[in-house]
Amino acid sequence: MAAATVVPATGVIANLKLLNNYNYDEWSFRVKIYLLAEDLWDFVEATTEPPKPEDGEAEFKAWRKNNAKALYAIQSSCGDDTYSLIGGITTAKLAWDTLEEELKPAKAEELVTLMPLEDLNNIHLTSNDGHESNSSYYSEFGQHQPFIDFVTNGDWDSAKEYLGINPDVIRKRGSVSGATALHLAVGLEYEDMAMSLVELMAEEDLEIQDANGVTAIGFAANKGLAQVAKCIVEKNKKILSLPCFGDMIPLLEAYSSGHWKLARFFYSLTPLEALLLDNGCGGAELISESFIAKEFDIALDLIRRCPNLAITTNFSGLTPLHMCATTSSGFLSGTPLKFWQKWIYDSIHIPPATTTLDIRINVEKPEDGPVSGNDLIARSGICRLRGLVPNPRHFFGIDHIYKIKWVHERTAEVLHSMCEVIKDKSPKQVIGSVISAAIFEAIKQGRVELIDEIIETNPLLFGLIDENGKSLLQFAIECRQEKVYFLLYELSGVLPSLLAVTDKLNNTLLHSAASLSPLAQLNHIQGAALQMQRELQWFQEVEKIVPPKVLEVVNDTDGMTARELFTKTHKELAKEGERSMKETATSCTVVGALIITIMFTAAFTVPGGNNGDTGMPMFLDRMLFKVFMVSVALSLFSSTTSVMTFLGILTSRYAETDFLKSLPKKMIIGLFTLFFSVATMMIGFVSTLFIMLDGKSWIVIPIILLASAPIISFVWMQFPLLVEIFAYTYGAGIFSKKVKPLVI
Repeated sequence: MAAATVVPATGVIANLKLLNNYNYDEWSFRVKIYLLAEDLWDFVEATTEPPKPEDGEAEFKAWRKNNAKALYAIQSSCGDDTYSLIGGITTAKLAWDTLEEELKPAKAEELVTLMPLEDLNNIHLTSNDGHESNSSYYSEFGQHQPFIDFVTNGDWDSAKEYLGINPDVIRKRGSVSGATALHLAVGLEYEDMAMSLVELMAEEDLEIQDANGVTAIGFAANKGLAQVAKCIVEKNKKILSLPCFGDMIPLLEAYSSGHWKLARFFYSLTPLEALLLDNGCGGAELISESFIAKEFDIALDLIRRCPNLAITTNFSGLTPLHMCATTSSGFLSGTPLKFWQKWIYDSIHIPPATTTLDIRINVEKPEDGPVSGNDLIARSGICRLRGLVPNPRHFFGIDHIYKIKWVHERTAEVLHSMCEVIKDKSPKQVIGSVISAAIFEAIKQGRVELIDEIIETNPLLFGLIDENGKSLLQFAIECRQEKVYFLLYELSGVLPSLLAVTDKLNNTLLHSAASLSPLAQLNHIQGAALQMQRELQWFQEVEKIVPPKVLEVVNDTDGMTARELFTKTHKELAKEGERSMKETATSCTVVGALIITIMFTAAFTVPGGNNGDTGMPMFLDRMLFKVFMVSVALSLFSSTTSVMTFLGILTSRYAETDFLKSLPKKMIIGLFTLFFSVATMMIGFVSTLFIMLDGKSWIVIPIILLASAPIISFVWMQFPLLVEIFAYTYGAGIFSKKVKPLVI
């Protein structure tokens, strides 16, 4: 029988002819195998209604994602003449049913294709020799189908007996799937049977590919079957250099599938030349994958042996250097840590990697499972915290921070080795190359560590420009990457004339600061008003460092100075900032006015009333009454101040410079006084309860707890905004390093 064929994770069905009006049977068989292998067939043959958003968000999103995968597989394998049949259909089931209804040939005996593997045990048929076996109705192995049935059912004794009579069937391929018995045994993870089949096969038989171009060792690498892989390699070592899964050799397939132990075994035996085929695309893919997988030992060894792989394109058309620049988790600059985590991070010592790769892999014990980088951390016992603790795994998440730093250190080691290839490059050689693309991508992503390493390796690259003539410093300003900006500015001290250069369109550094920040950077800041403030801070920061003559330079694109360009590009943001501040001020004014009304009334309606003879409050001599009066007065005065401040915000002129200090200062005063008035109002209310319900704490205490709810809710919703405004206005903010203009 034919078994479900495992296909690459990329979703490509190799060698599949697009569906037309005449090949539905073969097409549906192949596509169904793919959907079964990807565990998507249930979404095509579903008998129940799909979930709706109201049934549960998580369940609906999972269904929607898998339905889209299945639908995409069906749509992408249709020809132009058949795609129109399902062009407007949004579910995989309806698309499949429509194609079946329109294109399936009418036959007396319908062709029944493969069922999911887990359902095979429910079908019992009798083979030609009388043995009961599990099988599908469809046969692509002709008279030798019983042998294939024995293999798919895991019946090695019967399969071996059949081979004794028909030895050549061991290399017979299915008429549609192209799979051999070994493909099926490995795909079904019958390891013992697969190894027995390997022993009976000739060396060249192990190189047979199925219809998707997959060899048996490709399945073994994909599934992490170390025993089977070792058995195949021992019989045919050259198979390690041959494609086994599309363009992937066994090493790359095992590595990309996450089977690190098996990958290390393959790497120890794979000739270096196999990774350098196709201009080194495979080797570049392996190193690139290491940044995503966080497994660096093979990549580090390989890049030290072949530094040029750092600038070799992989299967995606990117270089390992570029992949390194886009991997945020590989650097501290892309890993946000709290202050106490940063303290632990700085205290951790990570020993350097060994100079040679340790490939002592015991594939005889597959039950040990693959060894990941994190496992190596946990087992090595090499963590030392400079006298803090002997074992970091049990204290305050230190193990997690250790793993973060381990990744950073290993990434840095790979990066250091990759930079060897650019050591002797001149800026002229690098302009427009993959090296330039990686450097400017690193600036865009804020990977200051990578930029620092590159410039330290080759200081001449500090003068690199992109295809538009932008310098590294100018591009860092345009991308609003402050850490890279400070690094490059400090280096500008060596060549201060770079602060006055312009690009091909005569844009200066200040023109770059005048452009609107990338959306990704703006989204990190809460509210349009604070975004406008940040933009002004950037402009003023750059304005301080450029020579005075730069202020009057007019660019070629807009014919504007930097200041004029800033006004033009930030016009809409300024309007949005004005609108948001007015909305906030209006809402807070209403709250403040309400508190004023309440506190003014409370000041003359004292608890306990007044003495009829003297007119003085009855509880005047009690301490709690004094607390009540003081809190009421403070609440009244602070709420009045808050309302006046917010009215000042509503009547402001909203000029550009107002967003820098004036408006944020008013917002700080308004929010703080409003918060203070709410807090003192609650104190006055609670003190009144103590006076009126003296001795009844069982009533007072729950009410006090409830009275704290408004304060807590205000702190939760508004206090972070207050802190953020204060930090951006009066704190160090993003420009924690104060720069001075360079003398030119």
